[in-house]
Amino acid sequence: MAVTLEQLVERFAHHTVAQTEAIFRGDAKTGNKHARQRVAAFKKLRTFGDAGRDALASLFAHPNVDVRTMAATYLLRHRTKEAVAVLEEAARGQGLIAFEAGQALERWKEGAWALDPE
Repeated sequence: MAVTLEQLVERFAHHTVAQTEAIFRGDAKTGNKHARQRVAAFKKLRTFGDAGRDALASLFAHPNVDVRTMAATYLLRHRTKEAVAVLEEAARGQGLIAFEAGQALERWKEGAWALDPE
């Protein structure tokens, strides 16, 4: 059975949340497992080309700031203006997610970002 874009987007969001929860519990092994699953979902989305990337952009409106931030981090090249806006908003917050958003923006500005090369 073929996996839909919506299912892949949901997997990306689910594993993002699960990774963060594991990190806050101090469970790096489980966190890393979820990170690998999130990356796998993104790689499958990329096989759909820009349609897959556009589907992931729907997470820019997700109620969870971590999910919004992670999607924006992956979509900096494809949806630069929108992704930067999501990351800048998150970076104004407090804690780990704000730090990660700021780091993503710095890597982007330095030209060191490479999550979704052309």
